[in-house]
Amino acid sequence: MGYTALYRKFRPQEFEDVKGQEHIVTTLKNQIKADRIGHAYLFCGTRGTGKTTIAKILARAVNCEHPVDGSPCNTCKTCRAINEGTSMNVIEIDAASNNGVDNIREIREEVAYRPTTGKYKVYIIDEVHMLSTGAFNALLKTLEEPPSYVIFILATTEAHKIPITILSRCQRYDFRRITADTIAARLQELMDKEGNDVEEKAIRYIAKAADGSMRDALSLLDQCIAFYLGEKLTYEKVLENLGAVDTQVFSRMLRQILQQDTAGTIKTLDEIIIQGRELGQFVTDFIWYLRNLLLISTSEHPEEAVDASAENLERMKEESSMVDAETLMRYIRIFSELSNQIKYASQKRVLVEIALIKLCQPVMEMNLDSLYDRVRVLEEKLKNGVTVQSLPTENYVRTRAENPEEQILKEETVKPEKAAPEDLQYVKKNWNAIIRDTKGLLQQMLLDSIPKYDGNTGEPILYVEFQNFLAQTCIDNPDNLEMLKNAVRKKIGKEVEIKMILKNSETGHGKSGLAEISVDDLIHKNINMEITVEDMEE
Repeated sequence: MGYTALYRKFRPQEFEDVKGQEHIVTTLKNQIKADRIGHAYLFCGTRGTGKTTIAKILARAVNCEHPVDGSPCNTCKTCRAINEGTSMNVIEIDAASNNGVDNIREIREEVAYRPTTGKYKVYIIDEVHMLSTGAFNALLKTLEEPPSYVIFILATTEAHKIPITILSRCQRYDFRRITADTIAARLQELMDKEGNDVEEKAIRYIAKAADGSMRDALSLLDQCIAFYLGEKLTYEKVLENLGAVDTQVFSRMLRQILQQDTAGTIKTLDEIIIQGRELGQFVTDFIWYLRNLLLISTSEHPEEAVDASAENLERMKEESSMVDAETLMRYIRIFSELSNQIKYASQKRVLVEIALIKLCQPVMEMNLDSLYDRVRVLEEKLKNGVTVQSLPTENYVRTRAENPEEQILKEETVKPEKAAPEDLQYVKKNWNAIIRDTKGLLQQMLLDSIPKYDGNTGEPILYVEFQNFLAQTCIDNPDNLEMLKNAVRKKIGKEVEIKMILKNSETGHGKSGLAEISVDDLIHKNINMEITVEDMEE
């Protein structure tokens, strides 16, 4: 026989082998031992939590000739027949492909016949929520009053889609997500049986990545073992095979974000992409990393709140002290929104880069949680001795007092001159130097912009035409306009009226007459005047 997948090879055969669903296992065993077996059961829960497995164990247990403490013996003739799939007493139906009224009518006709061997005929209907409305209606009467020898076990991942009339006729059992500790212990147990050498850290990561599903965990483990067949399965190899990112990379990226190092953050993302990591998985894992930091910062006992090694926990405690809870919640919000968008996006990288830029530059957002982050940035600058001042509307020239002993500084207010048309050429000539005096996303967008003027009027107004549609966020933020005005004022010593527009924007003033700045044209339009000479009589 060929190779059997781990999740099939180690499917539990007894109630005692089922992990993480003790509340259901205990109830069913007690019912079997007390002979209080129901006629209809509804098993609800996420994928891979044991719904079909327990349904098959229950089907064997109720028909077993020699049950052991409510579990099937798996050795009697009836148990062996059910395990081999040759028993006529256990009928498995996939409602996804057999969801019509006719399929249910066949069941209604079959229940009239008693089981040939054993006590009960058991119908296991998987994905029962896929049945049509007509099929549910056809099932109602049979489900309410079936013959005493018939048991229905309905399994579903979406209980909210099942009509209330069906729900009210069943005993409902909700399957919980299995904890990472339980999954990790089971995987270690199975690897010991198989004789595979797997690092404990690797098993714990797979258990966490399975998100509460034992079947998913076994499938992921199977995949990793197959890729590194014959080798020891390490944590790094699991990360490489699953396209995941190490938590140390998240730590480095978070510190870059807190320092507003946009270029460094994008470079780290570039390294992740070059390594072949999957961006959707990166977003999910980073949300979990931020969530752990939030739990650590708000919990009195972080060791109990977060499942992490002592080394990682120490590093995360340090990082949680570097950032407040409001900022972490802002980061989680932005990446949670990204998680919903990235599933269907063709340009995943662009979306992730925009989200990271938002984290680095809180001025790009105007809501309350971004305001907390902006305050944090200002406080950090003040703490490091950086002078933070509002952008002035006037220039202040400081002069020393006449008495040098007093060293008193006087402030003399000097209003800058208005820029003349010929000054715009000087702005254009020094455009790269002006751009260097800006920062953040504005600086990146200005690198691809063109300084222009209104060719119709010739007014000394500087129009900055952005070529990239992403620059709309810069245009919408009034702080960026002040930053650019300050950079121009610093270079030419004059006040320049600036308007930022997007290329082909319908809202840009004078867009039809915009032209690249040429000083000759401006002087000709504003200085060269026609002179009329009148003849004078002698």
